[in-house]
Amino acid sequence: MPLPYYVSPEQMMQDKAEYAQKGISKGRSTIVIEYVDGILFFADNPSLSLNKISEVYDRIAFAGAGKYSEFESLRKAGIRHADLKGYAYSREDVTAKSLANAYSQSLGTMFSQELKPLEVEILVAEVHEGQGMNEIYRILYDGNICDEKGYTVIGGKSEAIKIYLKDKYKANMPIEEAIKLSVEALETGVNIKLTKENMEVAVLDRKRNGRKFRRIRIDELTAFLG
Repeated sequence: MPLPYYVSPEQMMQDKAEYAQKGISKGRSTIVIEYVDGILFFADNPSLSLNKISEVYDRIAFAGAGKYSEFESLRKAGIRHADLKGYAYSREDVTAKSLANAYSQSLGTMFSQELKPLEVEILVAEVHEGQGMNEIYRILYDGNICDEKGYTVIGGKSEAIKIYLKDKYKANMPIEEAIKLSVEALETGVNIKLTKENMEVAVLDRKRNGRKFRRIRIDELTAFLG
């Protein structure tokens, strides 16, 4: 009987990481920027029905990059997790940090135990009443969590876009400037010209009563972009 082919654990994890990174880089990028009244989500998305950005709970939103079917399953699981926790305890107990930790555990388990890792990078953000108190967590394919401040990018050519944002980002920007900066960063980072029909834009607006999430429609986006 022939011996099974041996692969070291280090090599196996490296191969999984490269596989996941390659799949995520094929997707289109999503930018998240803090502006004066909350948090802006800006995605390059040609589909009108397959959203990359969505509401999770009263003050919490989700964004995904990579393989749509995989991050969509994670989004639904996150909504169920938040609803059950809010029902069992109170709505104030549902936080972006607890949701990010739950996602981290799930992705980490899948990465270490499953043969094929998920080709996803996700982001969970929560808006708070005071400036500088917002929470933005980026969760990687292997379960690692990054606590982000100011801005971040997931999917696609994220590093090139981050370099552009690092030089241009300013704290407490109005929403018009944040949207224009997002357009410039995406167009520069991936060297394409975006159309308004391919822009998926949403905000967590701390000034709204009740639920803070809302989508920016094309007519409003046109006004912001001048």
